[in-house]
Amino acid sequence: MTEATDLAAAAGSADPRVGLRAVVALRRLLEGLEHLQVANARHQGWSWQEIADALEVTRQGVHKKHAARMPMRDPREA
Repeated sequence: MTEATDLAAAAGSADPRVGLRAVVALRRLLEGLEHLQVANARHQGWSWQEIADALEVTRQGVHKKHAARMPMRDPREA
């Protein structure tokens, strides 16, 4: 089994301590994956609106959440 599969199974545990810890771990895993894929999309030239549409959130929301974590691009390279 993978880590994500193990965590998903643990999140359904009857023991709240186990379930809640698994929820926290899954949330962290998903946040990391989202950041990775947003960075990948930006690197490939996606607009903030395209990313927002794919994530089913607003452009402003995705920009606010991720823009500060993105490396600045030299406008001369555009």
